[in-house]
Amino acid sequence: MMAIHTKNLPVSLLLLLIAASSTLSSANNVNVSPKSKEKVSFRERKRIERERAIKFANLKASGQDDVSMTKEAAELRSYELRKKKKKGLFRRKEASLAQVLFPGVSPEEYNDNEPIPAFVELVDSQKTQLPFQYYDLPTCKEPHDAIQRRFRQRKNLGSRLMGYKLRMSPYSFPTKVNKGCTPLCFVEVGDKKLNWLRKLIDRQYRIHLTLDKLPVLMRSKELNYAMRGFPIGFKAYKASTGLEHDEYYFFNHLKFTITYREEPNEFEGVRIIGFDVHPVSIRHDFGTVEDEQKFDQLHGGAEVDQRAIEKVHGEPLSTCNQDFAPRNDPETYLSLSGDFTKPMMNVKSTKFMYSYEVHWQETDIPWSDRWDVYLVGSPDDEIHYFAIINSLMIVVFLTGAVAVIMIRTLKKDITGYNELQTIEEAQEETGWKLVHGDVFRPPQSYPMLLCVLVGSGAQIGSAFFATLFASMLRMLNPIKKGQALTAVVVLYAFCGVIGGYVSARLYKFCDAKAWKRNTIATALAFPAVIVSMFMVLNIFLRIVGAATAVSFLTVFFIFLLWGCVATPLVFVGSYFGYRADKIEVPTKTNQIARFIPEVPYYAAPPISNMLAGMLPFGSVCIELFFIMSALWLHQLYYIMGFLLAVVAILGATCAQVSCVMCYLQLCVEDHRWWWKSFFNCASAGVYLFLYSIWFLASKLELVGILPVMVYLTYMSMISLAFSLFCGTVGYLSCFWFTRRIYGAVKVD
Repeated sequence: MMAIHTKNLPVSLLLLLIAASSTLSSANNVNVSPKSKEKVSFRERKRIERERAIKFANLKASGQDDVSMTKEAAELRSYELRKKKKKGLFRRKEASLAQVLFPGVSPEEYNDNEPIPAFVELVDSQKTQLPFQYYDLPTCKEPHDAIQRRFRQRKNLGSRLMGYKLRMSPYSFPTKVNKGCTPLCFVEVGDKKLNWLRKLIDRQYRIHLTLDKLPVLMRSKELNYAMRGFPIGFKAYKASTGLEHDEYYFFNHLKFTITYREEPNEFEGVRIIGFDVHPVSIRHDFGTVEDEQKFDQLHGGAEVDQRAIEKVHGEPLSTCNQDFAPRNDPETYLSLSGDFTKPMMNVKSTKFMYSYEVHWQETDIPWSDRWDVYLVGSPDDEIHYFAIINSLMIVVFLTGAVAVIMIRTLKKDITGYNELQTIEEAQEETGWKLVHGDVFRPPQSYPMLLCVLVGSGAQIGSAFFATLFASMLRMLNPIKKGQALTAVVVLYAFCGVIGGYVSARLYKFCDAKAWKRNTIATALAFPAVIVSMFMVLNIFLRIVGAATAVSFLTVFFIFLLWGCVATPLVFVGSYFGYRADKIEVPTKTNQIARFIPEVPYYAAPPISNMLAGMLPFGSVCIELFFIMSALWLHQLYYIMGFLLAVVAILGATCAQVSCVMCYLQLCVEDHRWWWKSFFNCASAGVYLFLYSIWFLASKLELVGILPVMVYLTYMSMISLAFSLFCGTVGYLSCFWFTRRIYGAVKVD
């Protein structure tokens, strides 16, 4: 160390050196004890969290909403969604909701006056589950503008099955260009279409638009709510209107508000932050009969503008011009009664005009937080944690039961059996060892059917796990419609190798000879049932004109995938399965089957099957509610990590329940465990279907026979796949369990 001579230094400089040395000394002391620094930072972090909690609690108590685009509302949303904005399972790092929902998606920047395409999606309702295409409505014609390359989305098999089709909306949105009331088109509606519109309004159908991949929102700061899409119209009951009948009104004017952000220091151009709509029902003044006829000749159903109207009418429309903003007024509502004779109109007509206006508002909210408002009010992630903990408790309980059986009971039994020295002692033995000569006797009833069901379940489980792994590895983008469904269908076809292999090995163990028939049945059985149900349902969907009705080309492609990919792969798996060695078992099978004593009624099927199926279903019932809400209530579901954990817990539960039930069955000298082990866990699918009926009665408000038929058909498909997966896990676990315990016993 270099020495400093202080003899000839000034006093002020000497004091400065002393202060500097003391500062360095204190800094060194801090560096020596980092734990104290961590404790201080942890306390500081807790203090900041408490202050934030108090701040936002007071803010909410003061009446601050959490849906508007103000700075305070954005901060409140971010605080309420703080637990969702984390990535990782154990070390959860802070992240934006855009990173959690749509990883890898980058923002788009737009220049001034650059047109931004808006796309129309399905017109759907929670009351029917029968969506329609937007241009099936009596609306303006679809523009023929080509979609720019960066906005195109390649259609996939899943989007075709779900009815999604990327189509341009008739509205134009140049960047940062405000528009007053702008006439869009004139439409003539006949009585048939009027009746259909009334029915759609009565069943609460909503129209969905997207701008910059952002769904349009209806939000109210006063009522503190935000909903995706906007209704076609509304129904006024006769008690509120004083009329003799209920009246239906149509929303024909849309007020769009586009929120954007500009930050020249960070990026060039404009980023879209919000896309809102406020629908208005207004009866536009067309003028005289001659003016209407001129309009018919002028527009022909295409888009019109103010200059064209002034050319025909002589002046702008009094109900739609740059100085007049339409608003919802009971005196000017657009009725769908078919009689448009009102004071402001001279004639009766079934024509009405579409119009819209656009307002651009700048905000400081970052692009990464623009998805926050879509998840406000959704269940917190802690509920999913509780669901997993609930499932884990069932697994722990079953693990304890299996451990007792395997470690204490079986060990004691095996030790006792192996110590028997005399024939007399061997003849006095009781319990599961008595059936050692029959436990591996192949099933006498329908062995091929059992092998086909197990092979199909193995194929379904492999495809589902592969899809979840692909989703967790960010190989599937949730923003692309139908991509997950496409992955499930394609991976199911490729997993035919696994289904064929499992079915072939089990069928070979049963000493059966009709291997070709078994392979064909494995390839065709489950897909044939699903496709048959789907085709029958598709006929009814085609009759009513639903958007989910699948075209002939899509059906042909499904059959092509089934016949040219899935079926050959099943044959490949069967080839390797039959070529493999026969599954070895530790005991020989007697020539004559052992007599099975009578068992109590509660230990015999189907009661024992239903009792065993309760635990696998109970391990997933909480998470199942969120999945059902995403499927049928149009809610977002993005936590594939939780779903993978729940499915793994389901598999563990099925395996352990099956082992326990098999042991209890063998203890009463019943060696026919093959079918029982399958149905013990497959019965969970029955509970799933019963749960779907409860969900239909309590959570859904479906109207009509066809919507209920659609719901029950799809839930039957899901329940069947669920049963096959659970039954396969139970069957294979029992097979492993019996080979394990009888392999540890010395048998003459």
